[in-house]
Amino acid sequence: MSYGFEESEELTLLRQTIRSFAEKEIAPAAFALDEKEEFSYELTAKMGELGLFGTIVPSEYGGQGLDYLSYVIAVEELARVDGSHAATIAAHNSLGVAPLYYYGTEEQKKKYIPQLCTGKAMWAFGLTEAEAGSDAQASKTRAVYDAAKDEWVINGSKIWITNSASDITAGITVQAITGKKADGKNELSCFIVPADAPGLTRKTMHGKMMWRASNTGELYFDDVRVPAKNMLGQKGQGFRIMMETLDNGRLSIGAMGLGLAKGALALTIKYANERKTFGVSIAKHQAVAFKLAEMATRIEAAEGLLYKAAWLKQEHKPFQKHAAMAKLYCSEVAEYCAREGQQTFGGYGLMKEYPIERHYRDAALLRIGEGTSEIQRLVISRYIGC
Repeated sequence: MSYGFEESEELTLLRQTIRSFAEKEIAPAAFALDEKEEFSYELTAKMGELGLFGTIVPSEYGGQGLDYLSYVIAVEELARVDGSHAATIAAHNSLGVAPLYYYGTEEQKKKYIPQLCTGKAMWAFGLTEAEAGSDAQASKTRAVYDAAKDEWVINGSKIWITNSASDITAGITVQAITGKKADGKNELSCFIVPADAPGLTRKTMHGKMMWRASNTGELYFDDVRVPAKNMLGQKGQGFRIMMETLDNGRLSIGAMGLGLAKGALALTIKYANERKTFGVSIAKHQAVAFKLAEMATRIEAAEGLLYKAAWLKQEHKPFQKHAAMAKLYCSEVAEYCAREGQQTFGGYGLMKEYPIERHYRDAALLRIGEGTSEIQRLVISRYIGC
């Protein structure tokens, strides 16, 4: 895959296929699922059948073997219609499967990954805690080694963990303190924890403003025991694994932002051409036309930045700075387009029956999840020598 401005036939076909699926299968159900705050196992299974699970995983482990630009476009097209279902795919692939694939042993990969490429099982990423969000090293969850049984005993809690509390969640990758480093800071390691591990309590969170049809959970670890072989990567490597995973995840959040922005623009153009005031469609009024022009221009800039970041990742070139930039800019473009779209809809934009209202709510999470906009600016500033 070379980086250029012309989309290949393969990417165009992929985009059309997923857009058709999202519009025919997800769009008709999105309002009701959002209203009931219900995770759809049926649509998740269909997304699995479409090949949206294990997208970047090679076929030898049961995956689709797609490149990162293809993955980004897949997430983008889902988010164009509904953030909740895009979040399910983005979190599963970037945060769930990716750490297992990149850092797992051959035994771990063969044991866990194939089932995660089908849509019949999901995996979660257990990093965030009540007092450890942007300050990820402030984790309080601990793992103590029991030499007699060659097991690690985990105690603590996690919160706001996507895909962690569903009936098809197979497990969670968990960061925990495993000791102290020479400089006195906490040593952090990662563990593979099966969803049915004794002592693990998983609770679905309700009352969310956004992504109401995605599964978000609270996790409680009460003397949860896992074999020593369930450590992911090396002891003390946990923080690095988590941060590198977030670098990858920023591409998918950027894709969600870009998709949401494109969806908001499409909805707004359609409404502006249908709605009439003073004898003409409101799209003919300069105040509205200029909004649409600004939305389209920002989307074009966001797309170029995100696709370049995905290309850099795919080509094994340094991509972290561009991923942070793409996540930051795409999330802010999503918020802008959703807000300006809602403004164009007027009073109708405040009604839940209009998808622009859901886009407006969903955009809020993109500035917070997988590193706030403030954290992205901090990351970028360090890359440019500040």
